[in-house]
Amino acid sequence: QLQLVESGGGLVQPGGSLRLSCAASGFTLGDHAIGWFRQAPGKEREGVSCISSSGGGTDYADSVKGRFTISRDNAKNTVYLQMNSLKPEDTGVYVCAAGPRWVLRPYEYGLWGQGTQVTVSS
Repeated sequence: QLQLVESGGGLVQPGGSLRLSCAASGFTLGDHAIGWFRQAPGKEREGVSCISSSGGGTDYADSVKGRFTISRDNAKNTVYLQMNSLKPEDTGVYVCAAGPRWVLRPYEYGLWGQGTQVTVSS
C-alpha cells in the first residue's frame, strides 16, 4: 500500500520551532518530488515548500522564506520540514504529497498524506 505519513505537529508558542516529518511506505520516496501544503480553517490549501527528488532543488512560499527549511533523507525514505520563528498565521493542518515535479501547485501531486496539526498560539 502506497502511503505518506506525517508527524511532528503540535502546539507551540509564537517564535518557537517544530520539525515535521513525511515518511513513505510502499514506494521509494527518492523517485518523487515532495511538497508540503497547509490548510487553515476557512482558507484554501496553500503550498508551503517543495523539494526535488534528489534534494537539489527547493522552493518556498514567500510567507515562510527564511524561516522554514525543507530537506530529505532518501535513505530513510523521509522528507522533513524544519519550521522556525513560527507565527500564529502558520497554524493549520500540514500535509505532504508526492508527485513528479517540485512545484507549489497542489494539483501536480497525486499521493497525499493525512496531515498533522500545527497550532501556534500563546
